[in-house]
Amino acid sequence: MTFAQTLTLYVGRRFLLSSITMLTTLTLLVSLFDFIELLRRAATRPDASFALVASIAGLRMPFLSIQIMPFAILLGGILAFWRLTRSSELIVARATGVSAWGFLLGPIVVALTFGGLAMTAISPVSSAMLSRAERLEATFLRAGGGVTALAGGRLWLRQADRELEPGGVAIISGRPTVLLSSRRNLDFSIEDVTIWRLSANDRALQRIAVPRAQLLPGRWVLENAVLFGADRLPMPPTTLILATDLTPDRIEDSFASPDTLSFWALPGFIAILEQAGFSAIRHRLQFQSLLALPALSVAMALLAAGFSMRPSRQGGVARMLGAGVAAGFALFVLDKVTAEFGESGALPVWLAAWAPCIAGLLLALGLLLHQEDG
Repeated sequence: MTFAQTLTLYVGRRFLLSSITMLTTLTLLVSLFDFIELLRRAATRPDASFALVASIAGLRMPFLSIQIMPFAILLGGILAFWRLTRSSELIVARATGVSAWGFLLGPIVVALTFGGLAMTAISPVSSAMLSRAERLEATFLRAGGGVTALAGGRLWLRQADRELEPGGVAIISGRPTVLLSSRRNLDFSIEDVTIWRLSANDRALQRIAVPRAQLLPGRWVLENAVLFGADRLPMPPTTLILATDLTPDRIEDSFASPDTLSFWALPGFIAILEQAGFSAIRHRLQFQSLLALPALSVAMALLAAGFSMRPSRQGGVARMLGAGVAAGFALFVLDKVTAEFGESGALPVWLAAWAPCIAGLLLALGLLLHQEDG
């Protein structure tokens, strides 16, 4: 093994240990604040025990670690490179003729591995655990609301239904035809509809089969509806009105959060959403953000090198390290701003997701070229 290869492995190992330490520390710190916030909200909920709140906070940790990971790589890389520079190891290596681009291969591979694992392996675990956490949070820490799901092209809705019995609910299933938010001059309707009307303890009270249900303000209009009573015998078709507090915007907003879907599940869910006539911009943005995660991790590793390999004898080290942290926050803000523009449709989804990565890579390459050749 040559000296350059040995140095690359050594620098990569130091970068790996520093990044893991920083990721663990930041995840625990942010999870602690998240746990405190959940405790505050649970103070007014008698059913929310300390163990339940701790479970929700624990289930959210993988999701938080993915969100923190790029910044943890930046801070861990700054710490690792600063230590190597302060001990003159990198200075001696560069004095022997080893280029910075040579020994940076190790940190680049580590950063790519971090991003790739987060995208392909941790994302499914994170999404499943976050989905469980959100269900617990919705049940015990939030006011009750409608439950919406989209499976196999069929829309499933749950709403209050107090006409037959106080505390009753209605489960509505059908295929959406037109979405109001995409074509504002038309109503939202579903076809091939089945409605189950249940008591508060989920006892079946009535079933309704209807070819088409139209959602108007405050009510469902059910034309040619066939009722099946407790005896399961059909009644003659009639027009029914079912009161509701659902709206098309509320239905669309209550779909599964993009964060609760893994990298592998997002393409299929996006296809189902679009086939049903719903907007999939948020889910497309999440998919592109996960795709960009390995490249963003590499950008953060190169930024760490660019801001922390300045020899201490040249002075201004603290200022350079502070500038590195500030650059990380600037990219974080850029990510949030471009995501808002992407969700509003002002920017293409791919550009909104990849802009922070591109900006970080250009800044890092400019710094490294200046230090190496300038």
